[in-house]
Amino acid sequence: MRVLFKPVKIGELEVPNRFVRSATYDGCADRQGRVTAAQVCLFEDLAAGGTGLIVSGIAYVHESGRISAFQNSIADDGCIDGLQQLTAAVHAKGAKIAVQLFHAGREAAGFLKTRNQIAAGPSAAEDDPYFKKKCRSLTRDEIEEIAVAFGAAAARAKAAGFDAVQLHAAHAYLPAQFLSPWSNRRQDKWGGSLENRLRFHRNVYEQMRAAVGHDYPLMVKLGVSDGFQGGLGFDEGRRAAQILAGWGFDALEISSGLRGSKYRETEFKTGISSLAREAYFRDWCRQIKQDVDVPVMMVGGLRSPGLMEEIIDNGEADFIAISRPLIREPDLIRSWKSGDFQPPACISCNKCLEALYQGRALHCAAQKRQSRV
Repeated sequence: MRVLFKPVKIGELEVPNRFVRSATYDGCADRQGRVTAAQVCLFEDLAAGGTGLIVSGIAYVHESGRISAFQNSIADDGCIDGLQQLTAAVHAKGAKIAVQLFHAGREAAGFLKTRNQIAAGPSAAEDDPYFKKKCRSLTRDEIEEIAVAFGAAAARAKAAGFDAVQLHAAHAYLPAQFLSPWSNRRQDKWGGSLENRLRFHRNVYEQMRAAVGHDYPLMVKLGVSDGFQGGLGFDEGRRAAQILAGWGFDALEISSGLRGSKYRETEFKTGISSLAREAYFRDWCRQIKQDVDVPVMMVGGLRSPGLMEEIIDNGEADFIAISRPLIREPDLIRSWKSGDFQPPACISCNKCLEALYQGRALHCAAQKRQSRV
C-alpha cells in the first residue's frame, strides 16, 4: 500500500499522499457565506485524519450562481479573513487545501426564487423534461461578467492561502450546462460546436490564470458524460478533457455532467457493497489518463484500499478522490496508513445528502461519526 502514501505533485504543489477529499457542500457557512467555527473544525479533522489534499466545496463566485443560504462565498473580499483561518487550520495539521469555485447556472433556480429572481443558464429551459424550473438565457455581457468573477475569486483564493483552486465543471452546474448540447442550444459563439461550447470554460481559465500566475495550480472537475441519451457523450467529453489539459489546467478530476432523471445513479450511486460496484468512473479515467500529461483524479464509489492501489499501480489515475466515507470517518486515511486496511464504515446510503437537502449541516445520518484510532 506504500504507493498510496507517497508524495506526488500537481504542478509545483507537493501533496503528501494520493488521497483527495473530493469537494462536498457542507452547509456550515453562515448566511453571508462566511466561514464558521464549525467549518474550521470539520476541515481540521480531515487534515488531522491524514487526507493529503482537501477540496472545499462549491464556493460561489457570483451571487447569481448561489444555490444555498449556507454556502460559502468567495464573491467579495470580505470572505478572505475567514478563509485564511480555514487554510491555516488545515496547514497546521500537515495537509494541503484547495477551494472549488462554483456557479450553479440554472440550478440556482430554487434558491433565487426565494429572492424573487430568475436563474439563468446558457439557454432557456421551457421544453427540458429534466428541468422543470423557470430559467432564462444568459446575455453575452452576463457570460463575460461571470468569467471575470471566476478570475477575481481565484485571486481571493490565493490571497486566503489556498494551495490550489478547482473549477467545478460537472454535476449539472454552469460550465457543465455550457458543455452539454442538451442544455446549451445557443446559436451564437457560445453554442453549437464543441469548441464553442467550451468557450465559456476557456474564458474562465484565462481569467483565473491571469489572476494567479503560471505557477499556481488550477484544477478542474469535469463532467465528461451526461446521464441520458441526447446529452453530452463520452467521446466529446474525452476530447474536452484533452483540450482543457492542453490549455494548462494542472489536474483533472473526472466525473459526470447533467443528471437527467437518474440523479442517484450518476455521481451519487448507492449500494456500494462489492468491488464490482466501486470505481464507477474507472473506464472514463483510464481512457482520459492515456490522453493527458497532467495528474488525473479518480472519484466514484472507491472504498477498498487494495483496489485503489491497483488503480495507481496500473497508471489509471494519479489520485484517489473520496468523500462520503470521510463524512463518517474523517480519520480513515490515517487508519489505513497505520495498517488497518478494513473498508470504510460508509454504507453509501446517501442519507448524508438528504440531510443537506433538508437544510442541515453535513454529517453521517446513518450513524454519528466514529474514530478508528
